[in-house]
Amino acid sequence: MIDFLNAHGSELITKTWEQLYISALALILGVIVAIPLGILLTRFPKTAKVVIGIASMLQTVPSLALLALMIPLFGIGKFPAIVALFIYSLLPILRNTYIGMEDVDPVLKDSAKGMGMTTMQSIIQVEIPMATPVIMAGVRLSAVYVIAWATLASYIGAGGLGDLIFNGLNLFQPDLIIGGTIPVTILALLVDYLLGKLEKRLTPISERS
Repeated sequence: MIDFLNAHGSELITKTWEQLYISALALILGVIVAIPLGILLTRFPKTAKVVIGIASMLQTVPSLALLALMIPLFGIGKFPAIVALFIYSLLPILRNTYIGMEDVDPVLKDSAKGMGMTTMQSIIQVEIPMATPVIMAGVRLSAVYVIAWATLASYIGAGGLGDLIFNGLNLFQPDLIIGGTIPVTILALLVDYLLGKLEKRLTPISERS
């Protein structure tokens, strides 16, 4: 381990940062798009089935194939990788947002209307807080997916820890494979843990188990 760190320490730091950068941008874009869209779709149930169906279809495309499809559109590098990972991040967040908002107790919605709240006020002050645990579960799932799949972005020149893994495979060097795999696993677990902490902060006390 010490020999590996001496030989590849600086590269490991750079690749870990690239992995985190690509994954974070894709996930943030997914959250920005999927959560508002999921909330909007609760007002249009028929449209929701179509949109979630399309997102589900995109999810079935193999990640490597989707990354390859980005090359004719955007070339190689980090940008096409971020676009592909963004597409993959959408479904869990979108579906959980829709389900979470739909599962909010109708009595609470009626109470909000009875208090004179507008639809927007009800969504922001009542429905979203109550749906937060389900929404955050989708975000956490997407985060783990995106971090894991970001290793494949190495194939289109996006960098990341996939460079170490695939170099190890090509050169038959198990230390490179392990040196790339362990940080990916740690990164996914750490991000999931931190998002879990954020979920607890955002969840109303009455909804905490």
